[in-house]
Amino acid sequence: MKILAFAASNSTASINKQLVTHAANLIKSDILPDAEIEILDLNDYEMPIYSIDRESSDGIPKLANDFFEKLGKADAIIVSYAEHNFSYTTAYKNIFDWATRINMKIFQDKPVIALSASVGEYGGATTLNAFIDKSDYFGADVKGNLSVGSFGDVFNSEKGILTNADLSAKLLTALQSLNK
Repeated sequence: MKILAFAASNSTASINKQLVTHAANLIKSDILPDAEIEILDLNDYEMPIYSIDRESSDGIPKLANDFFEKLGKADAIIVSYAEHNFSYTTAYKNIFDWATRINMKIFQDKPVIALSASVGEYGGATTLNAFIDKSDYFGADVKGNLSVGSFGDVFNSEKGILTNADLSAKLLTALQSLNK
């Protein structure tokens, strides 16, 4: 199984990248040891801010096509949503906007595990729920989800693992849905 994982953030110190990397490692160690996992960095897909004028004059950037193709080649996707002002990060939203111009169903009916993390107690739940609520429109078959709040209290960044047993169990349960 080919799994594509990414944090919907362009921060080099992203806690969502830490969470999605931990999830990918759990899949390899506990669920699907033969899985091929690729972790994307949104910084590799930086492009001009979407506008209909740019699209009309210059077309869709190659990087948007590359991102869309990466999603299409995966058998499953794990994404962890960072939250800025109760919404998607600008970096993710821009890539997302460009990619939906190729096809509105950018997740291409793939199974998706949707995660979010924040230093606040709600764990980016507003953005995670916004994604889940609209996932059908974008071709995402959400199999599981988890919001991790108070990230610094429940995640050991040095070891790259969740330290809260309840959250660890919930993450494992969500990830196991990819093996069904």
